[in-house]
Amino acid sequence: MDHVAIMNKSWHLIPKIVSGEKTIESRWYQTKRAPWDKAKVGETIYFKNSGEAVTTSATISKVLQFSLTSLADTKAVVEKYGEAICLLNRDPATWDKSPKYCILLFLKDPKLLPHPFHIDKKGFGISSAWMVVEDIGKIKVK
Repeated sequence: MDHVAIMNKSWHLIPKIVSGEKTIESRWYQTKRAPWDKAKVGETIYFKNSGEAVTTSATISKVLQFSLTSLADTKAVVEKYGEAICLLNRDPATWDKSPKYCILLFLKDPKLLPHPFHIDKKGFGISSAWMVVEDIGKIKVK
């Protein structure tokens, strides 16, 4: 499987992935959704800023999933992994909503793609921030 992570451009995280500063991609959710139980070691994540082309890829080297039942659970994850995630706000008490689930995807071999490409998100939901596809080539815009 391949994955597409759609990023918030204003957070400037893709350059941090490429430089090796950001070594963990995290997703914080209220419900179990992709990539929960869908991401496996050895699979590729393609990264793009919202509204832009896919520019970067990395390989998943480890996956951790957490069910967060309290603020203390969330704080523990942030304290241990927040720096590698490059979290902008490391105080979960100030977040809009306290997440119930967290997925951490450890990244290795990040690289800028020599030929960035656009994708067709049809069927994934217009505001989908994570896509799981059998083969990235199937959603590449030719």
